[in-house]
Amino acid sequence: MTDKVVPVILSGGSGTRLWPRSRKHYPKQLLKLLGPRTMLQETVLRVDHLDPPLIVCNEEHRFLVAEQLLELGISPAAIMLEPVGRNTAPAIALAALAARARDPSSILVVLPADHLMRDLEAFRGTLETAVQLAATGKLVTFGIRPDRAETGYGYIKAEGDVAGKALQIQQFVEKPDIARAVDYFVSGKYYWNSGMFVFRADVYLDELERHQPDILKHAGLALERAREDLDFLRVDEEAFALCPEDSIDYAIMEKTGNAVLIPYDSDWSDLGSWQAIWEETDKDSNGNAILGDVMAEDCSGSLFHAENHLIAAIGVEDMVVIDTKDALLIAKKDRVQDIRKVVDRLKKLERGEYLLHREVYRPWGSYDSVDGGDGYQVKRITVKPGKSLSLQYHHQRSEHWVVVRGTALVQIGEDEQLVAENQAAYIPRGVKHRLTNPGDTPIHLIEVQSGNYLGEDDIVRLEDNFGRK
Repeated sequence: MTDKVVPVILSGGSGTRLWPRSRKHYPKQLLKLLGPRTMLQETVLRVDHLDPPLIVCNEEHRFLVAEQLLELGISPAAIMLEPVGRNTAPAIALAALAARARDPSSILVVLPADHLMRDLEAFRGTLETAVQLAATGKLVTFGIRPDRAETGYGYIKAEGDVAGKALQIQQFVEKPDIARAVDYFVSGKYYWNSGMFVFRADVYLDELERHQPDILKHAGLALERAREDLDFLRVDEEAFALCPEDSIDYAIMEKTGNAVLIPYDSDWSDLGSWQAIWEETDKDSNGNAILGDVMAEDCSGSLFHAENHLIAAIGVEDMVVIDTKDALLIAKKDRVQDIRKVVDRLKKLERGEYLLHREVYRPWGSYDSVDGGDGYQVKRITVKPGKSLSLQYHHQRSEHWVVVRGTALVQIGEDEQLVAENQAAYIPRGVKHRLTNPGDTPIHLIEVQSGNYLGEDDIVRLEDNFGRK
């Protein structure tokens, strides 16, 4: 394999079709859906034999992404923060420009962060072939050989031998209706669009200059004006926002004469729906996929996912039941594509369930809003070893902290004190304060807020270890 082969992991999606588990600020690629590791972690490990990866992600996800890479012991070449979504062509342009600056001959392996590929040997074998073709100047994509007529994927038409290793791309096709999907499947000339690409960085940038020069121009300016922030590279928002919003398919692959497709015959799924999760999960003798605390009586062909409560189901057929701390989804299995309609309604109503879980992750740990009412709110807070909350104060609320596990270092005003298990601290409204975990195990505490307004925007940060405003 060529010396410099750089994985580019695109981790910008929101995964709305897997609501209520996947949400805008905690999307599916950051979830443990089918095992002990998240989809992002599985993707990174799939290419850990190559050079350190370039990660492109949303600013909102940056600390979760960094933490998940740290858990694997992987140091990325960079975590590049998209200030605004502009689809895949501009995101890849950022990575290609960064890779070319390090090594002009770099070959990029562009992978979405949310795909399931169980056969590592098959993937790496196909990747080896793709890299060989990319070294000759080809822009390579993996086409998934379909095993059924499927309306949930885009298609690529490809035929004609290229160097005995690939097919020449003829056409990209949007998600079809069922009649056209059947025709595509029967023809044998169409492949599912995997969204995976392999090409030289300089070749991709040359194609951008030829077919979409505005993307190259504004992505280049955005990277020139980028600044380092802790472990992240912040791309200039003003310049990047001027990039045309375009996918790599439309910007480059449909226009170039150098695009080729390698058929991929092994197991693959983008886990784009609860139907897909059901298909990839082990099932009982009645075809039920059961995750969590579930009692199913006389049920068949269903998916049950219990996160926080016991699910008891009787006589249910071909259903999806997904329980989280703050939302419950019940749907027919063949209607799960309509979950987006629910998410759209939540967004229009400005309800928080489309955006965040009840348990919210922060770079220092997490908090879970366990109760609340008129003038009060109760949170369960976990602080990681060695981490600190920001030095802050509130205009509208006072707080009580009760430590239930561990020992916290608490600053109130100019004074500091150690607060041990079963001890408490009181923070009056308007007084600066900070909590630090000085130990090597997590701290758990209960926070009781009281006041006229308890929103998260009533935080005035004076100092912060994580660069937050």
